[in-house]
Amino acid sequence: TSYNEHRPRKPPPDLPSLLLNSRIVYVGMPLVPAVTELVIAELLYLQYSDPTLPIYMYINSTGTSRADGETVGMETEGFAIHDTMQLVKNEIHTVGVGAAIGQACLLLAAGTKGKRYMLPHATAMIQQPRMPSMGQMPAIDLHLRAKEVIHNRDTLVELLAEHTGNPVEKVAKVMRRPYYMSPKKAMDFGVVDKILWRGQEAMGETLSPEQWDKRAGIRAVERPMTYGAGTSGLG
Repeated sequence: TSYNEHRPRKPPPDLPSLLLNSRIVYVGMPLVPAVTELVIAELLYLQYSDPTLPIYMYINSTGTSRADGETVGMETEGFAIHDTMQLVKNEIHTVGVGAAIGQACLLLAAGTKGKRYMLPHATAMIQQPRMPSMGQMPAIDLHLRAKEVIHNRDTLVELLAEHTGNPVEKVAKVMRRPYYMSPKKAMDFGVVDKILWRGQEAMGETLSPEQWDKRAGIRAVERPMTYGAGTSGLG
């Protein structure tokens, strides 16, 4: 038997296609135009294939900037994905894995209420939009760009207030500086609804350690009482 007879007749599908077949959309890069195009296309396709089944969006993205703070995309990239999430008829379950920064945090909060999750060691952060480096540019162009950045900031504040249930004034205040949130802090702020822990078979209620012990058949062993020197026991 020759080796060629054991080779696959056609190449296997790429990993994003396999995930898409399971209705999973993974946002794992900064929100540049190519990423936005793919995510929106996947959302629209999944709605077309079945508008009654949920979509699972996993998010590990620094938003429209890189980890070093350099701006790589327009704020409209995040707004485009957000608006498409609101447009499709499906429930969208969002899961924060790693980091959800800036516009990515907006996407995390924009999932279906009650279906927004974070893994135990993920991080969420909201911040004001940044103006990209524009080099030598006429003063009037700088002024127009600055007005657009302020408009995008106000839009981001309003959307985060809507999805988190916080007043606009509170969101605007915490966004004056980068506002980092642990999963518990993000849950208190209204970005997510639950924290997912290892061992959960479904995205349901998070069990307390005591409940997990009880389900696993583990019970605490009471330590025997000890007596100090000079005591003679019980009687």
